Amino acid sequence: MSKKKITEAVKAGEVLVSDGAWGTFLHLKGLKSGECPEAWCLNRAADVADVAKSYADAGADMVETNSFGGSCFKLEHYGLADKAAAINEAAAKASRTGAGAGRWVIASIGPTGKMLVTEEVTEKEMYDAFKTQAVALEKGGADAVCIETMSDIDEAALAVKATKENTKLEVICTFSFEKTVKGDYRTMMGVTPADAARAMIGAGADVIGTNCGNGIERMIDIVKEMRTVSKDIPILVHANAGLPHNVNGKDVFPESPEDMAKQVPDLIKAGANIVGGCCGTTPAHIAAIKAAIAALK
Repeated sequence: MSKKKITEAVKAGEVLVSDGAWGTFLHLKGLKSGECPEAWCLNRAADVADVAKSYADAGADMVETNSFGGSCFKLEHYGLADKAAAINEAAAKASRTGAGAGRWVIASIGPTGKMLVTEEVTEKEMYDAFKTQAVALEKGGADAVCIETMSDIDEAALAVKATKENTKLEVICTFSFEKTVKGDYRTMMGVTPADAARAMIGAGADVIGTNCGNGIERMIDIVKEMRTVSKDIPILVHANAGLPHNVNGKDVFPESPEDMAKQVPDLIKAGANIVGGCCGTTPAHIAAIKAAIAALK
């Protein structure tokens, strides 16, 4: 594939495939409970690169980075706040190594865990934290950032702004929604899919979307609502392998690669342009999604 911008590829009519879950993969490689996943970017970079390679080999057009919790606020829990820049740069380098030159690296930036509304952090402090991540991720070789699992519009907008003002990276921003008793979807902060879409387009995001919390079936409704806001903005979906069941104290995701693949045509029909996985998904799920998209052509 040619290495044009993600938005250019979507505008040209391509439906792209993203990667799947990272956390479970790292645990299988030996990550222990309570250990900092992002520290592996410095200490076990080859293992991190191998996760990216596994998804690239499965057919993903883009892979994320092991930097979801890479803000200074998250890293301070492990005494690593001062290593935020080094960890994020190493995360991007590892995924670039694993993905190869022909695929996009969409660097993961997750929530800070801090609340602006309670004034436990200032907007400047949050902006600076996102800036540190974005600049380091670009230095490490990322093509875009994937600001993901957001629930608060103000925090997400600061992440978009910090990236746009300090890098040349394309910006993807996704929110996580839960289905309410009324049957609609909202984040834990009460944000609807339409609210999120409208706000992130206004903030300057190049791609919007949704990740985690739902399988493809529910993501279809979320994408449809986002599409009411814009017919043109690219939409990315990272869906879970269904809704988890607790088995002996452990979350088990029920959908097989084939189960997810069967739902891909309806997701694309709803308006999704980029499809990948979140919790419970594996390279096999991504390969099945790739095949389903290829069959549509």
